[in-house]
Amino acid sequence: MVEKCSTDGYDIIGDIHGHGAELIALLESLGYFHDGISYIHPQGRQALFLGDFIDRGPQQRLVMQTVMPMVERASARAIMGNHEFNAILFHTLDPENPGCWLRPRDNKNTNQHLSFLAEYLNRPEELGKVIEWFKRLPLWIDIPKGPRLIHACWHQDHIDTLKPRLGHGNTLTDQLILEASRKGSPVYASVEVLLKGLEIPIKDKYFDKDGNPRSEVRTRWWINGEVNVQEVALPPSMSLRLPTETLAADVLPGYCPSKKPVFFGHYWWKGKPEPLADNVACLDYSVAKGGSLVAYRWDSCEALHHSKYIAVSAHSSPAGHYQAGRS
Repeated sequence: MVEKCSTDGYDIIGDIHGHGAELIALLESLGYFHDGISYIHPQGRQALFLGDFIDRGPQQRLVMQTVMPMVERASARAIMGNHEFNAILFHTLDPENPGCWLRPRDNKNTNQHLSFLAEYLNRPEELGKVIEWFKRLPLWIDIPKGPRLIHACWHQDHIDTLKPRLGHGNTLTDQLILEASRKGSPVYASVEVLLKGLEIPIKDKYFDKDGNPRSEVRTRWWINGEVNVQEVALPPSMSLRLPTETLAADVLPGYCPSKKPVFFGHYWWKGKPEPLADNVACLDYSVAKGGSLVAYRWDSCEALHHSKYIAVSAHSSPAGHYQAGRS
């Protein structure tokens, strides 16, 4: 039996990555309308955003111009994704190394962030407001008698490590942002897991899709009990390249079937949206790679069901509801 929750209406929305037209199409398909201030729902429903608003897509300012007023008006809530965290570091000077940034502005990092930078070219004041808004995003949301939201991995140990030091509403303080930029620090390790997922070491090296040798694999962290490494690898296609290796039951944090539902994004899922377990759902269906922008229409804390998904495919073509039995 899944933990009992309230019946408040929420619409939980996955990674947007700068696809503003798709976001607006999805909000309107969910019944939201713009009243001249922001998008709101006539029945008082609240949108819940899972982070990764920026990078990759063609309308990143439109996304921020849509989401920020909704959050400020409380017609939406939002959490931080790894792309917002990276943007904070990219735009924050290192107080301990004059002239350097917390995220090095090398070719790789700049290229990943280039589409965002291009939209805010010659708009430094507006850019500054967006970065400051990112800093106010919580790392997770746990609604009393409602759903849990995390960008990549609900890992209770890392949550418990960070929580006593976080700012109001589970936000990163300036000191924690600095510590989270320092590889090897406990804060760095916790933020990495919560925003980017859990990677575990394996005994035998394997080769990734680019032919590079790897000794760690990203996991389906929500699985409980003893499993084989091939069963937990992400993306699923990676399992074909992995050696057979049994993992101890305590390697993954797991997610207890009796807990209330947890929603996350981050993983570039493909195919028809559906729950990963009765109380576990990923809502990132790769809109920035030609997939869909996906929402889950939440009305209670019963077991999750694929009929509650609503999606808009890339290029603003409505995909509508995914109904039971639909291929």
